[in-house]
Amino acid sequence: MSLIRMKNKYIVYIVIAIILAIATVDALDLFTNKPYLMIPHGSHNHYVPHDRDESIPVHNFPMEAPKENEMITPTGKIVKKMK
Repeated sequence: MSLIRMKNKYIVYIVIAIILAIATVDALDLFTNKPYLMIPHGSHNHYVPHDRDESIPVHNFPMEAPKENEMITPTGKIVKKMK
């Protein structure tokens, strides 16, 4: 195998690895600026804040995202944002 072919082969592998890394980071929402995460739960999703109380089960959190003037508490309640 020629040296050029080997270099091209490694470049393709590196590009594929970068694309997979970006897809993984995006799927995990690691760099999101939202104050909550969307967690798949069967046939629906739950919206959970980053500071969630771990003793509260996921199914106790809302299935709809909070509106712009609302927030989700660590216990799963949707309340109006304080100004």
